[in-house]
Amino acid sequence: MDPIAPCLGAEIGNIDLRMPLDDDQYLALRAALLKHKVLFFRDQDISAAQQVALASRFGELEVHPVFPHHPDHRELVVLGGDSAQAARENIFHTDVSWRKLPSMGSILRCLECPAVGGDTLWVNMVAVHAGLPAAVRDRIAGLHAVHDILPAFGSRMNAEQREARRQEFPAATHPVVRIHPETGEKILYVNEAFTTHLADYLEKHEGQYRFGFDFRLEEMDLLQYLFRQANAPEYQVRLRWRHNTIAFWDNRSTQHYAIQDYFPARRRMLRATIIGDAPF
Repeated sequence: MDPIAPCLGAEIGNIDLRMPLDDDQYLALRAALLKHKVLFFRDQDISAAQQVALASRFGELEVHPVFPHHPDHRELVVLGGDSAQAARENIFHTDVSWRKLPSMGSILRCLECPAVGGDTLWVNMVAVHAGLPAAVRDRIAGLHAVHDILPAFGSRMNAEQREARRQEFPAATHPVVRIHPETGEKILYVNEAFTTHLADYLEKHEGQYRFGFDFRLEEMDLLQYLFRQANAPEYQVRLRWRHNTIAFWDNRSTQHYAIQDYFPARRRMLRATIIGDAPF
């Protein structure tokens, strides 16, 4: 196991992910994931069924309601654009934070990538929280934020589909600082793609403002400040993809960004996503 960056990320060698994980391998990978937050595996020529089996070892898999699916495995989403349509994952985000039970993690395999470009960044949101000024940590303690599927995915739907998705996936409210259920670490848990606003900012800071625009502007400024923390390179690791590279990340404690610098070249991925639990 070779660490890739000081803050997070490690490359795992000497393992064949086509084979079912035995108990020792499973426990070692789970421990490595908690420590390094994103794991990289090279030259893993696995099938779609083997990817599903690998991800299922870590928990039940979700079926994404918007992304296209693999024809034989609905648990696998197909990511990437083509020569006519650029991909749109190039924003820092935590996968499916708009669910009541956001994902525990994802396993992403590269089917096709450009010779140059198309890298992905991951961010250690535990380190981000720890690095915030103490006054900001105090200010956000106990706050909650609203996460919504429609701002990011609504443009892919017609009006009827948007209404159906709103009924199926009402906006979810999660703590701004969640606790990792396995490590106890504090995690800054807002993201630019899906977090729309703070649910209880005025309630927590009542009596400090003259007019409505005072607290509204301050709330928006605070949220934008928190979003920008993911941009700091000190908290990031960057992966250059190759064919049959696999990334496995802890979606509770990280954000990621797929760099769209390669269009009209193709970048095609298969992702399996493991259901998590309610943030607290």
